[in-house]
Amino acid sequence: MTTASTRLDEALADARQQLDEDHRLVKLTKNAYLATWERLAAHLVETGVHEPRRVDDRVLRGFLAHLARTGMSPRSIARHVSAIKWLLRAWQRRAVPCPADGLLLKPPRAPRRLPQAPDVETVSRLLDGESPTDIPAPAGEDDQARQVRDRCLFEWLYGSGLRLSEVVSLDLDAVDRANGQVRVTGKRGKTRIVPVGRKATEALDAWLPLRARWARPEDPAVFISHHGRRLTTRTVQRRLERLSRRNGLSEPLHPHQLRHAFATHVLESSGDLRAVQEMLGHESLSTTQIYTHLDFQHLMSVYEKAHPRAERQPADGDPEGSEQT
Repeated sequence: MTTASTRLDEALADARQQLDEDHRLVKLTKNAYLATWERLAAHLVETGVHEPRRVDDRVLRGFLAHLARTGMSPRSIARHVSAIKWLLRAWQRRAVPCPADGLLLKPPRAPRRLPQAPDVETVSRLLDGESPTDIPAPAGEDDQARQVRDRCLFEWLYGSGLRLSEVVSLDLDAVDRANGQVRVTGKRGKTRIVPVGRKATEALDAWLPLRARWARPEDPAVFISHHGRRLTTRTVQRRLERLSRRNGLSEPLHPHQLRHAFATHVLESSGDLRAVQEMLGHESLSTTQIYTHLDFQHLMSVYEKAHPRAERQPADGDPEGSEQT
């Protein structure tokens, strides 16, 4: 006879198989979902829940409350909610008896943080700093080839606003150099066409001949290591940290900050929120609207510096603020 705990184990194993077969999700997301399910399973056992049919909204809200008591942030809890809903849908696809009310589970409201977008001067200092030919190359030609590749990589992150996962996933056949555009597969497997700027195109022209030295015939990746393998996201992060330090930035940049900079700078110049949404690949305009807050901060800064009636009053105790009698 199948025991209750066995039914839960079997249902989780079946969901893991479905997750493994889902090619729309990247490996990082799958690993995060699996970690959530393991944590949920341990909580269910601890609270005496051994069957999928008992995993209802009340049980799941208890799990979220448990996560909150451990000090987990609302943003992280929201990611756990996404993993739980994927699990419940997987069970429903296989007709595993489970309450449907869990799909109505709401994550806690997270405080909205403004992305940290470097200004134009900072990005220019990063990308227009030392030329690869000016950099000592203790490892010979390979080191200079890495510098050319890195410059190209970061020009694409900033020049087209790509996500880090999107740029490392780029294949050669997705790039239309003649028309200055690239086909990108983003979240949930959605494809979009993104324009490519002149600087990024020139950087690619410099990188491709060097790429040919390392590339294996079967590897279509645009950005590869000297071993001929597709770059990992962690490698890109380390290379950007290194370039940030080399070019004298006060703090090393993260690849996603270049995407934020792209969105902010395009919006400041054009004011076209819909176009920025399309280029970033956001499903909802509300996601893109966070950049209007950054743009407003920029406008306020310009206003306060330029308008004769906008000058801030001196603080109390400031000699310039005292009344003249």
